[in-house]
Amino acid sequence: MHCGLCLPMCPTYDATKLERHSPRGRIALMRAIADDRLEVTAIFGEEMYFCLGCLACMSACPAGVNYAELFEHARAEIEEAGLLRSPKRNLIRALAVKWLFGELGRLHFLGAAIRLYQELGLQTLLRRSGVLPWLPQRWRELEAMTPVIQPKFSAELIAPITPALGGRKYRVAMLTGCAQDLIFSDVNRDTVEVLARHGCEVFTPPHQHCCGSLHAHNGEWELARQLARKNLDQFPPERFDAIISNAGGCGSHLKHYSKLLADDPAYRDRAILWDRKVKDIHEWLVQIGLQPPPAQTPPMTVTYHESCHLAHGQKITAQPRQLLRAIPNLTLVELPESNWCCGSAGIYNLVQPEMANELLKRKLRHVRATGAGVVAMANSGCLLQLINGVRQQGLPVRVVHPITLLAEAYRGGEK
Repeated sequence: MHCGLCLPMCPTYDATKLERHSPRGRIALMRAIADDRLEVTAIFGEEMYFCLGCLACMSACPAGVNYAELFEHARAEIEEAGLLRSPKRNLIRALAVKWLFGELGRLHFLGAAIRLYQELGLQTLLRRSGVLPWLPQRWRELEAMTPVIQPKFSAELIAPITPALGGRKYRVAMLTGCAQDLIFSDVNRDTVEVLARHGCEVFTPPHQHCCGSLHAHNGEWELARQLARKNLDQFPPERFDAIISNAGGCGSHLKHYSKLLADDPAYRDRAILWDRKVKDIHEWLVQIGLQPPPAQTPPMTVTYHESCHLAHGQKITAQPRQLLRAIPNLTLVELPESNWCCGSAGIYNLVQPEMANELLKRKLRHVRATGAGVVAMANSGCLLQLINGVRQQGLPVRVVHPITLLAEAYRGGEK
């Protein structure tokens, strides 16, 4: 397919106007390598990691080219060939991708340490000390991106089993995520509360595993498979009416376990059932019948930014808007380029900060243009990216998950 309809939708091509930075160009490179006309080189590796993986090209493609699968396989081949290896990169990947996110107990330990650092006032002291301007620019940028860790993690806020209010209609499992658990555990609590109000008995075990999206998107397919098996063991899909995710990026990956485990006879059939049972929270609420909150909430003007993997990966665009419009006294203003990437893209804002910052500035310009006091989005990476951007620019805008606005509406406007 060579039509190029994907080009105007690609943020990196839009910024550079270089063919190799477009989906069509990248696919041409992959094809040349597959046909033995090109070798896998470090330049090819750098190109694949310059891609955001936002999947906007898949929404634009009239032929239905599965760029996501091509993209992930290309990165896996790059890692297998070791073309981008360096002592620094190897250490970062070993600590972050393989060790830290391989076991969430380690991530919780790090989160607790950062929380202590913040609660003791050490972060504030560092920022006021005058030391930061003397540090390298990249260190200053990373320090500014340090997330605020929640006072309690999900397991401290949510019981292992939350009964349905008014009688059980459904039995669902709740996935609390990785960064979501540390930074947005309140969103997980709100999600469980809303599910219970809709007749769902919610199973939320305290010790969960990463979904594996970080690993699959960064070429670590075997680790992604291992984590998929752990999740299938912990959440047997035959026991639930739905398996709920409230993060667009995680949900997009979770719905493709059958491809990850297609060659595993022990898990293949269960993975197919798993894919059918995984539901984004907005998708599930609309499917079972969204219950409008009472008309007690204060007026607010809200705009909605679409998580790339929710919109382009899961094709869920109408349901979050339907949820927001169901909230009394809420005026929804459409965001220009609402499905254009904000620059978070997993860990893209860490490894490609210049492009990520340009995309963030573009997104915030559109947010300001709406005049909304609230911007809602349904992915932890997007939330953190916009929270940092709003803080840096001093904008009087609240950044929030749609499900939190719904939960507050059920509570009569209480935050």
